[in-house]
Amino acid sequence: EIASLLNMFKHLCGPDKKKLDRPTFRDVLITRFKITDDFLMDRVFKAFDTDNDSYLKAEEWVRGLSIFLKGEVEDLIKYCFIVYDLNGDGYISREEMFHMLKPCVVKQSSEEDPDEGVKELVEIALKKFDLDHDGRCSVADFRGAVHTESLLLEGLGHCLPSDTVSIP
Repeated sequence: EIASLLNMFKHLCGPDKKKLDRPTFRDVLITRFKITDDFLMDRVFKAFDTDNDSYLKAEEWVRGLSIFLKGEVEDLIKYCFIVYDLNGDGYISREEMFHMLKPCVVKQSSEEDPDEGVKELVEIALKKFDLDHDGRCSVADFRGAVHTESLLLEGLGHCLPSDTVSIP
């Protein structure tokens, strides 16, 4: 599997390059994994890019895809938490939940403020995720919520491949 991932990496980078850029990675997310949300694609890239140099090296590619495709529950929890923790402070705040959930609400042409529906959704999500009731979701809260209800793993956005995806 590692050899297959490395071959895919070399094919994507081309013969002269040793790093994978963000646009190429986004193309892979769209074509192979059906992840199409621009914001989430950038967050997934950030989770893979562990040295924050805006490129993926072969090791980051293999480690990231290993978790992404076949990770144990604990690895997936850590990965999804990194995707959702927008500012990297170790918590998912109301504001971060708002930003993640805003695309989920269809805008109505009524007089009601469209953000009100998102705020209500955030409060519902916070009740599920904030197990220690401190107004934000820590990694421990996230872990506990996911262990209680596995569907919450992607409760703030689609950042994992579907079960039908395979790598050649």
